[in-house]
Amino acid sequence: MSFSRINSSAATLTKNRTEESITPSSGMCVTCVDGCIGMCEIGKSAYRGHEVIYPQPFGVITTAAEKKYPVDYSHFNIMGSVAGAHGIEADSDKAIFPAADLEVKIGHDNGLKFKLPLLIPGIGSTNIAKNNWEGLAIGSALAGTGLTIGENVAGMDSKTQIDNGQVNDTVDLKRRVQLFKDYQRDGYGAIIVQANVEDTRLGVHEYVIDKLGVECVEMKWGQGAKNIGGEVKIKDLEKAQMLHKRGYVVLPNPTDPHVIKAFERKNFTEFERHARIGMVTEESFAKRVEELRSAGAKYIFLKTGAFRPADMARALAYASKYKIDVLTVDGAGGGTGMSPWRMMNEWGIPPVELHSLMYRYAKMLADKGKHVPALIVAGGFILEDQIFKGLALGAPFVKMVGMARSPIAAAMVGKTLGQTIDTGQLPVYVERFGNSIDEIFVTASELRKELGDEEFSRLPTGAIGLYTYYERLAQGLRQLMCGSRKFGLEYIARDDLAALTKEASEISSIPYVMDLDRQEAEEMLNF
Repeated sequence: MSFSRINSSAATLTKNRTEESITPSSGMCVTCVDGCIGMCEIGKSAYRGHEVIYPQPFGVITTAAEKKYPVDYSHFNIMGSVAGAHGIEADSDKAIFPAADLEVKIGHDNGLKFKLPLLIPGIGSTNIAKNNWEGLAIGSALAGTGLTIGENVAGMDSKTQIDNGQVNDTVDLKRRVQLFKDYQRDGYGAIIVQANVEDTRLGVHEYVIDKLGVECVEMKWGQGAKNIGGEVKIKDLEKAQMLHKRGYVVLPNPTDPHVIKAFERKNFTEFERHARIGMVTEESFAKRVEELRSAGAKYIFLKTGAFRPADMARALAYASKYKIDVLTVDGAGGGTGMSPWRMMNEWGIPPVELHSLMYRYAKMLADKGKHVPALIVAGGFILEDQIFKGLALGAPFVKMVGMARSPIAAAMVGKTLGQTIDTGQLPVYVERFGNSIDEIFVTASELRKELGDEEFSRLPTGAIGLYTYYERLAQGLRQLMCGSRKFGLEYIARDDLAALTKEASEISSIPYVMDLDRQEAEEMLNF
């Protein structure tokens, strides 16, 4: 059985000529014909070369792997019960699903509070992030959740002021932080600013702490989509040259006269901007943590990706030793930007396996009385059942779930609906609900009542879309918690899950469904 699809994908705008007859091992057409114009990845690579490495068209899409992993979160089911209740009185009139508490507090002093156990991890310098930031920032703030400004935002902004190699002022980064803060309510939620190698060299964290009042900063080791630094496409020669001057890896070299001429002749239309990979050592990690604390950071996060098991252990060990507040663990297969397509599909540890390793290592530390940071799991989560499973698989250490592609999708749909409402061109599928914001968005009346007419009228529909999506997740999660008799997030446990296959059980140490409750069941029948 093949888990991968090769040589053709909607992500790279490629396909096979003989779509029904494909060689499984190579993905090539069974009959490769002399005279074909080259629709598959091999063929398209014959004339566009390295461009075909990346998902297309850049700037208007998010992408994630289409590889079918041997085990995923669908290989577990959530367990319910008919007896008792945790976190509420066992009374049918009180133990109703709206009573399930979704609030969570994290941080060394429990000072970070969220209305929902959700966070968007690392939306950075891609166009898809920038073009939808209003919806993402305002929607996250209104929902009382977390949002992370990803890598390279300051460095990519042509209006950023850099003095002596250090960021002194920004436009885009400042706007992103302020949009969230303007709509943050009652201290719920958090805006986190991430930094990679280039950001660190530019002093981005020191800038946002000192000038923008940011309390939460995140060091980035990597993500689930790729094992290299971030990359974007640049269509403007001057911007490519500016980024080259700022120290980014820009391909081809935008200062080379031959390259400039080729670009002007339209031999190619996009430059690639790449970020560097980090070189983690315990010494450098400890030093950076101390620098951030000295700069005034109140909470320090670390994000790591789907690297080998020793790196998962390294992340937890360093986070424990140096008292990091939050560690985000992102499984293979996801992506919101321009990650290399084959890399996105074929590298790294998938979510269930990675999160199971994470739990195993975290428990080892906890059993020794060591500090375990609040853990956030990420990697393909989109709906409430997956959120519950992620919280349960890593309980009691996992406090929140990270999602990126699905919140972006909700914000984009909300934005698009707003545009169609304005132009009077609503699709029939949507028009059946009405033709105004108040009729179409089911949370509109709630938001209008809370914010007032004037403030509500200023809300971008992308923000309403994200808020409404989160409202659905909240109600769905409460229903699942109620069915499991868990009325607070802290009561969700690993025994709320059963593995549906022996392989899933072996990987996760979650009992196989036919072995679950065996001793308790036999004792009940022994009367």
